[in-house]
Amino acid sequence: MGLFDQILGAVSNPNQQGSLGQLGGIINTVQQLSDRTGADSSTVQSVLGIVGNYVRSSLREKQATGGEAEAQALVNQYAGTSPNPQAVNSLFSVGMQQQVADVVSQRTGLDAGTIQQLLPLIVPVVLNFLQSGANSQNPQSSSNSVLSSFLDADRDGDVDIADAIRLASQYLGK
Repeated sequence: MGLFDQILGAVSNPNQQGSLGQLGGIINTVQQLSDRTGADSSTVQSVLGIVGNYVRSSLREKQATGGEAEAQALVNQYAGTSPNPQAVNSLFSVGMQQQVADVVSQRTGLDAGTIQQLLPLIVPVVLNFLQSGANSQNPQSSSNSVLSSFLDADRDGDVDIADAIRLASQYLGK
């Protein structure tokens, strides 16, 4: 089952945190990023996908050292649609932040400095997507189907935030 299927499952499951309002907020934030950068929405979705891959790597490291509960706690703490520099600092060193901005710039043509300034908004949006699978009664439990799918335990690489955002936008008709 793909990441977007997991997200839709979370939206329709009252025991999980996902909701259409949450998806709508994420899509609106993507549109604001598009307006802010002057890039079209597909470019912004690519940015989120590239940053999402780095978020996945960082969360996998957290999961390897502290277990899935640590990765879930980080997602719960920093998920949102508002800028949060602590979210970026908790996942990436300063050097890694520059590397992420440089890679995004190379792949999208957007200015690396702009990307670095936008990371405090992009990272919480990615984490917000992942939070949708958390248990609504006990968010700290490690039974988050969306996060598990994102971390892709079998490492087949069949997970992408950009695709999930594109599908969510189509699903919501935005």
